[in-house]
Amino acid sequence: MRSTTLLSLLALPAAWLLQDDKLGYQDTPILPGTAWHVHDGLRPQPTVVTPGAQASAPPSDAVVLFDGTSTEAWNGGPWALEDGAMVVNGKGSIRTKQRFGDCQLHLEWRAPEPKGDGQGRGNSGVFFFDRYEVQILDCYENRTYPDGMTAALYGQQPPMVNACRAPGEWQTYDIAFRAPRFDDDGQLVSPALVTVFHNGVLVHHAEALLGATRHRDVAAYAPHDPKGPIGIQDHGNPIAFRNIWVREVARAQ
Repeated sequence: MRSTTLLSLLALPAAWLLQDDKLGYQDTPILPGTAWHVHDGLRPQPTVVTPGAQASAPPSDAVVLFDGTSTEAWNGGPWALEDGAMVVNGKGSIRTKQRFGDCQLHLEWRAPEPKGDGQGRGNSGVFFFDRYEVQILDCYENRTYPDGMTAALYGQQPPMVNACRAPGEWQTYDIAFRAPRFDDDGQLVSPALVTVFHNGVLVHHAEALLGATRHRDVAAYAPHDPKGPIGIQDHGNPIAFRNIWVREVARAQ
């Protein structure tokens, strides 16, 4: 009798075993565009990532681009190291040695005490693929053209709000970037999408870019590799940067 019961259990379909373990089902409809059932217990479990000890600290799967001690992850410059920050010093823009596609980027920056106004005040920018810019500028009580202000997608889209802190205070950008897709003929399949939090405030939500950043002209796309460097601009102002890290991201299966 016991052997018969064991054989019966072994013969049970996976759907029943999963249901008994409360892990999921396989007798439900298939989700459109996937190979998985609704509540499918056999769907791969997401990778475990340990968050940083503090809100802005890098999680366990991050690539640390600057930790306050070395500019080894970057080409160009080199910029000065001062009190755990790297500071623009007129030696040129920098870009990562490593290349990234879809990613999450965290960086912190500080504008110097005000000198000048408009675009001349605390100007820099962070670039994905060396061509898609999120503007860095001191727009605390400083007006400029809206598509060139702090956190603007330069020359394309102003931020939803101005979340600037005063010059001399540290500010944060948390950016989710989805790279554009091109077909085998180099034609655009889907545009780059950008979500930006400035000092914890959502200022762009899945905003589609018109193309590569241009000055005084309309942005346009040109085909490129699926991965590229992340760059930070030397625009002649001594902006300080610290705590820069990036995560490569991919949609769950």
